Amino acid sequence: MQVAQVVALNTQVLWASFVLSVLFGAVANRTHFCTMGAVSDIVNMSEWTRLRQWGLAIGVAMIGFATMAHLGLIDPTKVLYYSARWIWLSALVGGLMFGFGMVLASGCASKTLVRIGSGSLKSLIVLIVMGVAAFATLKGIGAVIRAASVDRVAVEFATAASLPHWLAAATDLPVTVAGLALALMLGGALMVWALTGDDFCTRDNLLAGVGIGGVVVAMWWVSGHLGHVLEHPQTLEETFLATNSGRAEALSFVAPVAYSLDWIMFFSDQSKVLTIAVVSVLGVIVGSWGYALASRTFRWEGFGGTEDVANHLVGALLMGVGGVTAMGCTVGQGLSGISTLSANSVVALASILAGAVAALRYQIWRLNRIG
Repeated sequence: MQVAQVVALNTQVLWASFVLSVLFGAVANRTHFCTMGAVSDIVNMSEWTRLRQWGLAIGVAMIGFATMAHLGLIDPTKVLYYSARWIWLSALVGGLMFGFGMVLASGCASKTLVRIGSGSLKSLIVLIVMGVAAFATLKGIGAVIRAASVDRVAVEFATAASLPHWLAAATDLPVTVAGLALALMLGGALMVWALTGDDFCTRDNLLAGVGIGGVVVAMWWVSGHLGHVLEHPQTLEETFLATNSGRAEALSFVAPVAYSLDWIMFFSDQSKVLTIAVVSVLGVIVGSWGYALASRTFRWEGFGGTEDVANHLVGALLMGVGGVTAMGCTVGQGLSGISTLSANSVVALASILAGAVAALRYQIWRLNRIG
């Protein structure tokens, strides 16, 4: 492959990622797809519909990823979430921080982008604070603290800290076969649970689950297959084009917000190039904005008062630090990561949910105390 061909392919990867992110933003806006909202519905109203949307999306993403891995379209050992280190404490602490923060900030990282597209100025503030906190945790003072504390606690495995590798080691099955079997079992169970819910099978619910899950699967294909170059003509090394990590990536929205701010602030620096992460952030905002205009639901929104400002600032800080520490958000770990059946993603996802429940209980306690 020649350099010009690689450049052209890089452009295709970026455009494909942008289009898929636009679709994500539009679908999330139309269907009110939101993890924080799903947990809030259960805690406050015992309503499970939006969690079923999320469960259906996870099932679709799991089965889609495992099928592509089994067919050889992507290499599961070369994705962002593949690691021999089970950093369970980082996933636990980061997940709890992110989950608590997303409640205070009125939504997770992806919901923040969707709300910006719908006219929320307070979500724009959340985005900026979350991005700065995330960047500091990636490369600044937070990174030093993170590396010297929670990241030191880990369990090292001979192959990978993932459910498919553990099953393969226990049964002598090929890893991709073990992964497909687990995905069909776990993902299939989630899909059945979602689809059998009372009055769940409406157009918007199916669009949320199948649409969002399908976008995650498509992003894995774009990054891990379309953008995979076995030997880059300049470095002579294997490359995944337009990724920040150098591995196959899917959707995630905490570190990508930090990369987006970095790209904007140092735009004249030629080393700062567009990546899947950056165009995905922009794409979700554009998709949500387009739907808001088309449906006439675009409304400017500001803060309700001093306490509202404080809650959102603290929530944004917790999401930025927690999202990087846990290596992902409700989409990064809760959809993209969990689709690979990474053990780190399992802990991160459970912790995010626990953190959200704790924050909602805290808000209820505070309201009762004030009342």
